[in-house]
Amino acid sequence: MGTGESLTASERVQRLQTALHAKAKEAPGFRFYSLSDKVWRDDVFAVAWQTVRRNGGSAGMDGETVAGVESFGVDRWLGALASAAA
Repeated sequence: MGTGESLTASERVQRLQTALHAKAKEAPGFRFYSLSDKVWRDDVFAVAWQTVRRNGGSAGMDGETVAGVESFGVDRWLGALASAAA
C-alpha cells in the first residue's frame, strides 16, 4: 500500500490483529496491560458487528439479538456501546 492511501475499517482492524498476534508470538511473556484503547474503537466495533451479522450470531450474555440491535438501530447501538466503554 502506498502513501496517501486510506485503509478500510476491516484493513485497519486486520493490521491491529496482526500486530497484536505478532507481538504475542514474539514475546510470550509480554503483558498487554492496556488493550482497551485498541479494542474499544469505532472501527473494531463496526467490524465485529459485521462479523456477527454475517454469521447470524445468537444472543450474547446481554440477551441482545441481531434483530433486536437492528430494530434499535445499529449505529445507535454501537454508539451506546462505545459510550459505555468510555
